[in-house]
Amino acid sequence: MRELSLNVMDIAQNSIRAGASLTTIRVDESAPADTLSITVTDNGCGMSEEQVRSVIDPFFTTRTTRKVGLGVPLFKMEAEMTGGSFTIDSKLGEGTTLTAVFRPSHVDMIPLGDIGSVMHLLITCNPEIDFLYIRSKTAADGAEKTVSLDTRELREQLGEIPFSEPEVSEWIRDYIAEMEEELRS
Repeated sequence: MRELSLNVMDIAQNSIRAGASLTTIRVDESAPADTLSITVTDNGCGMSEEQVRSVIDPFFTTRTTRKVGLGVPLFKMEAEMTGGSFTIDSKLGEGTTLTAVFRPSHVDMIPLGDIGSVMHLLITCNPEIDFLYIRSKTAADGAEKTVSLDTRELREQLGEIPFSEPEVSEWIRDYIAEMEEELRS
């Protein structure tokens, strides 16, 4: 994959297949630490210790539609190629947390890509699942900014109106774009 946001989409789809009702996606950039950290946490079915060990193998997948699973192994490889790290913590019946840390200054760093559009798609195309999207940025001078979107709060305000409703979908897309712009300013 040529953008990290596409990896996030793939990992979030794993959470959805695992039966998660809440998936948290956190993207933290730190200029002083030269890191970009992406964490995906879900409350899905979780994995056994054996599955956690196997999940980084491209020839391991729980899917029946294909015989290989490249999403997690590629994400791990992309993080490690930049001098970063990769971890998976999971407990059966509780969920999974996957964290990839990248070194943005490294020559092998691929772009984050359009994470806002990925979040918009995840939220509007999976109306039965809640998402918490947290994005933070620490500037070279140490100034920190954090923005977030929690679909549980949106549900309280919208009641029965679905996220896929055109006006709601447009608002979500615009709000995420405003979040990204706030981090740039």
